Amino acid sequence: MSKLRIGFLGLGIMGSGMARRLMANGFPVAVYNRNAKKAEGFAEAGARVATSPRDAASGADVVMCMVADDAASRSMWLGDNGALSAVKPGTIGIDSSTITVGWARELAAAVESRQCEFLDTPVTGSKAQAAAGELNFLVGGSPATLEKARPVLAAMSKTITPIGPVGSGAMIKLINNFVCGVEIIAIAEPSR
Repeated sequence: MSKLRIGFLGLGIMGSGMARRLMANGFPVAVYNRNAKKAEGFAEAGARVATSPRDAASGADVVMCMVADDAASRSMWLGDNGALSAVKPGTIGIDSSTITVGWARELAAAVESRQCEFLDTPVTGSKAQAAAGELNFLVGGSPATLEKARPVLAAMSKTITPIGPVGSGAMIKLINNFVCGVEIIAIAEPSR
């Protein structure tokens, strides 16, 4: 059985390691980054370097995004030459960015309006875990879509945890970030 073709959007601290894990596991990958300099080296490693999110998504079975926030995610999916303008019916859209629940749900609706499926899959872990394929995915979306996407997520992960419907992964990630932030502030607070 042939591997799913991946369009990967965002090659920053996390995305570069994730894209390399997909390539190391034999997935055909097209990569795109807003700063083209970050895509250097991916062609030599076997990726197709795309000129836009639309180009990366063209012909992909799965389009995956890992960028900083809602605005960056929105520009990748819906912006000029956005990925959704090129997806074929049946494509799975996956966003692993740290995004709001509202945007996750809005994006899911946009993806589904194109007869595609969507998962919000934020991660815990950092650069080292992304490079080693040891991320923890917190998945919001349908169990059936998760099963179709599982081989892709497994190539980058230590654990894949289904949380609930679309937006659930984003919600747990934001709660996790809040709790971690509170702990850091508490530790930094001088004792009296």
